[in-house]
Amino acid sequence: MKAKILLFTFAILCVALITGCENDDFKEVVGVCPIVESTTPLSNALDVPLGQIITATFNEEMDPSSITSTSFTVVGAAPIAGTVTYTGNTASFTPTLPLAENTTYTARIATKAKDLMGNFLQVEHVWAFSTGTLLRPIVITTDPINNAIAVPFNKTISATFNMAMDPSTLNATTFKVNQGVNVVAGAITYTGTTVSFVPTNPLLANKIYTVTITTGAKNSLNTAMVADYVWNFTTDIIPTVTATDPINNAIDVALNQTVTANFSTIMDASTINGTTFTLKQGTTTIPGTVSYSGTTASFNPTNSLVIGKVYTATITNGAKNVVGTPLASDYVWNFTTILAPPAAIVVDLGTAAMFGAFGGNAGMTNEGLNTVINNGSIGTTAASSMVTGFHDGVAIYTETGLNVGNVTGDIFTAPPAPGTATSFAIAQKALLDANAAYLSISPASKPGGSDPNAGELGGLTLAPGVYKSASGTFKISNGNLTLDAQGDPNATWIFQTAAGLTVGIAGPTGAKSVIMKNGGLANNVFWYVGSAATINGAGGGTMVGTIIANSGVTFSTSGNAAQTVLNGRAISLVSSVTMVNTTINVP
Repeated sequence: MKAKILLFTFAILCVALITGCENDDFKEVVGVCPIVESTTPLSNALDVPLGQIITATFNEEMDPSSITSTSFTVVGAAPIAGTVTYTGNTASFTPTLPLAENTTYTARIATKAKDLMGNFLQVEHVWAFSTGTLLRPIVITTDPINNAIAVPFNKTISATFNMAMDPSTLNATTFKVNQGVNVVAGAITYTGTTVSFVPTNPLLANKIYTVTITTGAKNSLNTAMVADYVWNFTTDIIPTVTATDPINNAIDVALNQTVTANFSTIMDASTINGTTFTLKQGTTTIPGTVSYSGTTASFNPTNSLVIGKVYTATITNGAKNVVGTPLASDYVWNFTTILAPPAAIVVDLGTAAMFGAFGGNAGMTNEGLNTVINNGSIGTTAASSMVTGFHDGVAIYTETGLNVGNVTGDIFTAPPAPGTATSFAIAQKALLDANAAYLSISPASKPGGSDPNAGELGGLTLAPGVYKSASGTFKISNGNLTLDAQGDPNATWIFQTAAGLTVGIAGPTGAKSVIMKNGGLANNVFWYVGSAATINGAGGGTMVGTIIANSGVTFSTSGNAAQTVLNGRAISLVSSVTMVNTTINVP
């Protein structure tokens, strides 16, 4: 029996000598030696994340009670605190605090670690690794930008980072919006590298908001920002109507009134239109043109307003400023037009009133067989030779077989015959009177004229009054012009243009006319023209009123057979008057 025991003991000692393992029961015993097969990080690893969990994996299952903070240690500049756990064949060391940047650490598994058979690690396992300098997340852009103003009330607030973030760290604790001390409620989302905050309720007008992203926001490697990121913005003001013309409840408003409204801020011109800016008389919608410039919206009625009526103007909250903020509510105001027709405007033509046409000091020309001056004369301070293609009851002025103009009154020129000293004196006086009348209807003498449609009179119906072209020219090209006397026999119209007057457009159907309505008289229509007037160059049409132009009047063009009619007078102060198959009916 003793021999058997000695033989067994010898066998154990032999195996122990071969394996080199130790356990608690024998100094040297038979068994497989535990070893560390792998580690995380690897030995000599660089740029290890600061949140790294350090692990060692063994070749066999170990005794968990031997895997402790005394057998598994990590040392940097000093030993670091951490929690040691063991699962499967792997021991883990979780640092209590993140590792330091740019630091070398030494991890150590001591020989106190043993397997389930009690076999100890024969040689402690030691490895080193180094952390790097971290690329920390930063906010690179925000919307709104810092110190932005006029921010819309429905603004989605966002911030974009320089790298991918951990979405779980972007929440109501790390992304905060405040208005003063008040916390703003909202929903937070994260996409790509951008975090967004959608307020639950619209932001308040004209308030400063503060947005904070704290260092609790971390990237996908669990690295935090160095410091909180804070920015501010101010919300928009609500636009208001600050003034109107006419003012609310105004009375005696002119029938050619352009209705305007001034805003407290610049508006989005596309939202100022015929839907958002309307004018009504009772339940009747008034047609007109809406325009916007600077901070002013304008409504130009297509037709003249009616005497003694109450009108209601409305600008709806569909009108918005340039960042999309609407009026808080519709803005409504009323006004009443004049209760009686305006006083008659008296224009004294003097001796010029008897002339159907006057060619200043440059003469007059007719081209056509059917030109006639009814109930009036023609004249010029130029020599009689400067009048061609006309005759009166006494003399012929260079007519040809193709150019015949019948003047039912007289022709007044300077000599030679048939001009005389007497006719010359009459022509001079007429030119002086015409010039005086020209000055009397000028903007200087009759200020306050309005431009109902940016210089285009075609297609309009206008009440009596003074009209002045803002651009310096008047046209009648988009249709006929109607002048509505509204039953007033003294209704007077004065049109002022610093430069030209053009009636009609090119083409066989291009002629345009002036139509008198409700008792309007041609004798009460006056045209102040700073340069030249061209009346229906394509021939045809009916013009109305006394035209006093500084630099000439032309009717039709050579070769046109269609008769062009003027119910009025054509007076040029300097240049000539030219007619082609023209009828002038002097009122």
